[in-house]
Amino acid sequence: MKRREFLRQSSAFAGVGMLGLAGCAKRPVTAGSATAPALPFYDRVPELVPIRAHEDRLFRITVCLRPFRAQGPRLEVEKVGDKIVSHNYGHGGSGWSLSWGSAAVAVENAMRASNGDKEIAVIGCGALGLTSAITAQRAGAHVTIYAKERPPEVRSARATGSWTPDSRVALSNVVAPAFGDLWELMARTSWSMYQSYLGMPGNPIEYFDSYQLSDFSPEEAQKRRESQAQGAGRHEFARYASRIRDITAMPQLLPAGSHPFPTKYVRRNTTLMFNVADYSRQLMNDFLIAGGKVERVEFHSPADLAALPQKTIINCPGYGGRALWNDESITPVRGQIAWLIPQENVHYGLGYKNVNIVARRDGIVVQTSLNGEESGWNETDETPNQEEAVTGVHLLQELYSRMEAMQRRGNKMA
Repeated sequence: MKRREFLRQSSAFAGVGMLGLAGCAKRPVTAGSATAPALPFYDRVPELVPIRAHEDRLFRITVCLRPFRAQGPRLEVEKVGDKIVSHNYGHGGSGWSLSWGSAAVAVENAMRASNGDKEIAVIGCGALGLTSAITAQRAGAHVTIYAKERPPEVRSARATGSWTPDSRVALSNVVAPAFGDLWELMARTSWSMYQSYLGMPGNPIEYFDSYQLSDFSPEEAQKRRESQAQGAGRHEFARYASRIRDITAMPQLLPAGSHPFPTKYVRRNTTLMFNVADYSRQLMNDFLIAGGKVERVEFHSPADLAALPQKTIINCPGYGGRALWNDESITPVRGQIAWLIPQENVHYGLGYKNVNIVARRDGIVVQTSLNGEESGWNETDETPNQEEAVTGVHLLQELYSRMEAMQRRGNKMA
């Protein structure tokens, strides 16, 4: 009896294998129906290994500041003394997602303004800096990166790691109408480049399924977001995802009984995941193998650029651009990630009550954003918040408790 009780308790959160997480069972049940509506055989929800949601499995908490600009990323050229500076920063929550397309724009701007100068300096060693450096190399340039930090120290190494090309990229009432076309070009260029990293050792880039769970229909959820956006201090962020529907999978509303989740609505979406630790190493290796150099330098003002031997500079400082260029158009948006120990065969994402879960190879990301996209707005504190991290873990426990209760009701009905 003691052994059975131990096993029962152990499965409550850590195991949940008894909760019916295998959505492809012959007769999956829910609290409200005896049998599940049939999904096509090829489209059924696979068995989902549960996440062991325990506070003591948190092994670190990281914080980054996203560099948001209401008018969109800064992608322009200016002269600083005798230097030509091609700017490439201010991507909000879309830095990794747009990096290759944005790099292509910045490199083209630099080459055009310098009449094809092949001695290039890149400021910054994050997502935008590395991809800009590699893109310049592929255009035939000799490139040196100058940066105070390199991965894994840079802020972009603390990103969530999912494909979000229009996440806080601009405000719809401020950004220029033509930016949509530029955004689409950058998104498509980046998407195409990411396909070349699929299947590489270490899985730097891979596809995964994410399940967005809600007790509100998509229409109701949209009305709630619109209502909140009309409130004081709310922002209307630009949305461009509809422009690239031909290259991305459409979200799929799963019928009740076809999945193991307790919410009324479940949407499944297949998208890209960046395993940032391995992906950053891959980019750095690619850059160094092609003859690139990295020098550790800290810049305090544009005047410091005069010391560089190169005349053409691609400027990718991320949030650091606010201080370096005295750019008050940058608004910091604080983002915190709590990291659970990675688990074998856990390879999916969850969205539940403004908690975003991404099960990466280097850890299970738990991002709590209780105020939605307004979370962290204009906050500069990069101190980890333990309470925020624990809240996310507790909400994940709540989800599994609801799943367990639903399964018990289903078993009684069966």
